[in-house]
This record gives sequence, structure tokens and C-alpha cells, in this order.
Amino acid sequence: MAELNHLIVWSKDKHASARFLADILDVAVGAEWGPFIPIRTGNGVTMDFVDGESTVRMQHYAFLVTDAEFDAAFGRIQKAGLTYWADPHKDRPGEINRHWGGRGVYFDDPNGHLLELITKPYGDLKDINR
Repeated sequence: MAELNHLIVWSKDKHASARFLADILDVAVGAEWGPFIPIRTGNGVTMDFVDGESTVRMQHYAFLVTDAEFDAAFGRIQKAGLTYWADPHKDRPGEINRHWGGRGVYFDDPNGHLLELITKPYGDLKDINR
């Protein structure tokens, strides 16, 4: 079965963008490799930050975390004074969601990418309010 190995994340400042996400997730920023600044997620996928155009098209990246990791990362989001939402449409500011018995939160990175932390993998979308 194929596995995802890496993603290229377009950014206005690859160093600042990689550092922002690494700080939220409490992971290391990897050594620069060519034009890329990588961070490695817990399942081995690297997010390779690269400088792009002055306008970066928004992408969405979701991270499955443990309850303890959620608590720590959410604390860092709050401490940094970041705006956060319970939903991807940004209709519920200052809230988290509790889909499938877990917790989830959305927040923007410095490039406008919509980042998400969840403690339970998404299940059947017809059961989203469970």
C-alpha cells in the first residue's frame, strides 16, 4: 500500500512558517535541504516548507494528536493570542469542536493555511454531531 511521504507547503517565509508549526506541534525543524525547510510529523511524513509567490493559495492540513498533545498545542495557540475556531468555515470563533467524542480546533498559520488539530480521526460525516 502506498504511503504519503512528504508535502510541499508554499510559504512567504519558509523559515518562519516551519518554525510556527514546529512550535505549535512541539516538533523539531529539520535541516534545510535544497530550497526546503522540513518538519517531520509523528507518522514520518515531512512537510517541506518552500518560499513561493507573495500570494500563497490557502491549503488545509489536519493533524491527529493525543489528548495530551492537544492540551499542550491548544495552550500554545491560546498563549500566542491566535484566533481559533471550532469549524473550517470560521463561524464559531473562540470554540473547539467535540466531533466523535474527541476535540478539534482550527487556526491559521502566517500564510493563511488553515491548520487543524483533532484527537479522534474523522468518522462517517453523517454522524458529525456525535
